Amino acid sequence: MAEKKIIAVLGATGAQGGGLVRAILNDPNGGFAARALTRDVNSDKAKELARLGAEVVAADVDDPESLKKAFEGAYGAFCVTFFWAHFSPEKEIAHATAMARAAKHAGTKHVVWSSLEDTRKWIPLTDNRMPTLQGKYKVPHFDAKGEADQQFTSLGLPLTILLATFYWDNAIYFGMGPQRGADGKLTLTLPMSDKKLAGIAAGDVGKCAYGLFKNPSQWIGKTVGIAGDHLTGAQMAAAYSKALGEPVTYNAVTWDVYRGFGFPGAEDLGNMFQFYCDFEDYFCGARSLATSRALNPALQNFEAWLAENKSRIPIEPAKAAVS
Repeated sequence: MAEKKIIAVLGATGAQGGGLVRAILNDPNGGFAARALTRDVNSDKAKELARLGAEVVAADVDDPESLKKAFEGAYGAFCVTFFWAHFSPEKEIAHATAMARAAKHAGTKHVVWSSLEDTRKWIPLTDNRMPTLQGKYKVPHFDAKGEADQQFTSLGLPLTILLATFYWDNAIYFGMGPQRGADGKLTLTLPMSDKKLAGIAAGDVGKCAYGLFKNPSQWIGKTVGIAGDHLTGAQMAAAYSKALGEPVTYNAVTWDVYRGFGFPGAEDLGNMFQFYCDFEDYFCGARSLATSRALNPALQNFEAWLAENKSRIPIEPAKAAVS
């Protein structure tokens, strides 16, 4: 039997990388082996991946030499950065640079780089329709990834750029699902006006990435956007209503209101939602549902994701009426 091709997976204990590691491990006849890269090989998540059959290797994005060592002998590399761990676009670019150089040093045959658009190509810094953040960005967590694309392309790597999108899992981990108001009613608050939001189950990003690795001749040299559904806020609220068994109202706040919510990253996310809306046709068009399903036949739409995850969404129970 031919030796399996190793895919080195950054962020292996996170959403995207974890989904890819599991996709590889769940396909024992697929010809690939998973090398899970993590800073802490003794974490519970890392130990679980090892138990499932992954090779778990220590690597730190702040240590370029550790990346070079971790990529050695790998056929493929999945590269992803971690903006919300530090909120620094400059760190994103530095980390991406280290990943690209490590892949080049290792002679990697296929690199999948999880990126996003540099929104300044659509909304230059001189455009005042949305505020400029951190001095030189419109949507920092998008722009830094998009700017970092050139770190990979300039080295002539055998590259596929993967454009992910809004995670529905944000409802579980970041409070972006329905919230119960003082009146006892559930409301979904999103600054999406009547525009469609391209969304995806976080675990499906890795499964789509696996589809890219399985067909390199089709995808090397391409930029591929993925999504599980394109839905308006009203459609999402209706899906929540059906899944939760009680009405959920859509509250379409303005981008300025959302930017003013005050939580860490609110301005960045407010600008992100404005970009989604102002460039809806482009953004959804770049994330073909048909292509996503071809890469990942098990792709979930929003209704299927809700059916599986509704119990994990932190929603305050309705109070019983007092007579």
